[in-house]
Amino acid sequence: MDVTLTPSSVSGRVRAPPSKSYTHRAILAAGYGEQATVRNPLVSADTRATMRAVEAYGGETDLSADESELSVEGFDGLPETPADVIDCANSGTTMRLTTGTAALVDGLTVLTGDSSLRSRPQGPLLDAIEQLGGRAESTRRNGQAPLVVGGPAEGGPVTGGTASIPGDVSSQFVTALLMAGAVTDDGITVDLETELKSAPYVDITLELLAAFGVEADELDSSESAGRGDGGGYHVDGGQSYDPSGGVYDVPGDFSSMSYLLAAGALAGDDSVVVEGAQPSAQGDAAIVEILERMGADIAWDHETGEITVEQSDLEGVEVSVADTPDLLPTIAVLGAVAGGTTTITDCEHVRYKETDRVTAMAESLETMGATVLEEQDRLTVRGADTDLRGATLSGREDHRIVMALSIAGLVADGETTVTGAEDVDVSFPGFFDALAGMGADVRR
Repeated sequence: MDVTLTPSSVSGRVRAPPSKSYTHRAILAAGYGEQATVRNPLVSADTRATMRAVEAYGGETDLSADESELSVEGFDGLPETPADVIDCANSGTTMRLTTGTAALVDGLTVLTGDSSLRSRPQGPLLDAIEQLGGRAESTRRNGQAPLVVGGPAEGGPVTGGTASIPGDVSSQFVTALLMAGAVTDDGITVDLETELKSAPYVDITLELLAAFGVEADELDSSESAGRGDGGGYHVDGGQSYDPSGGVYDVPGDFSSMSYLLAAGALAGDDSVVVEGAQPSAQGDAAIVEILERMGADIAWDHETGEITVEQSDLEGVEVSVADTPDLLPTIAVLGAVAGGTTTITDCEHVRYKETDRVTAMAESLETMGATVLEEQDRLTVRGADTDLRGATLSGREDHRIVMALSIAGLVADGETTVTGAEDVDVSFPGFFDALAGMGADVRR
């Protein structure tokens, strides 16, 4: 599907979708347990992949007709060997988190995905599972899917232990090990060889584990026996996943919210009110502070979970995305419209997402007339030298690229067409409906 946008003004109230990060973790946590209900889940292509994985390991999932509740009958800490290959589609979170689950089965699990997912790095997680005594291989021996994962060669699941991993590739490796470690006999300690990038995503994991009654702890470098000084994490074994009252409520998603807030700051005719912004451990809540630094008229009511933003004259800033990689496309678009220069630093790990998002945004914004300098770990956008113009742009099979470029289309001269726009189904299926409801001129 292609989508075409023309310069538009937006206003009104709009609700952010539920958090994809929390939904993934909640579905798998419920799978590790006996039974739980996940309330207000994000139902998207990615989270459906996690539902399928839980079912492959012996659980059952039942989504209500209005998709407001997901009932999960879990495998109670004892995943079965899947009867077939687990297809994670385009969901890197599904693959990484459920690769940890695969180490707990008696047999072998094969995990694969689409061409994009099969190009993403999994090597450090495979190495960690082998350190724990399990079997974990890339069929092409390049650290990428398809993966073959299981317990020790002599049979039985991984029972726990200590694994050292780099912290600068993906925080999801830590999450996978902690979630699986809680139901091992001996627990798992994760030693970080380097400083952890995207650390707030592990904070999300710790918050969710606590909500399911599982205790896990962060370790400082003095408590960690790793080869570096990055600290680490530990989870005791023998724990059970059981949320209070058997129910877990998913909060709103700040990654998705960033596009709505950017739309209000760039194209608001009147105020835009974004609902569903309850405080949580999400690092991407930093978008509020970033917009404030750029000069946006923005206010966050924590009690009601509402953020109000109005069109503002923005100025460029320097922003590190070490902990907030998913915000890079949004910040790049804001920088292209803001005065001065916006510099996005610590972004090399953003190259290993559904696509190389650093290059994708640099090339796309240049096509729209922006002045951009791309370096390996830095992206500089000179908004003062930019007048965005409409263009036909590839969504690059990446939901975040599609949404960010669509926001740019609201303020670019002429028509902007983004191809492959159906990929928003990964995290924000109602994105274009939300934009149209705010008054944007969107044609599909």
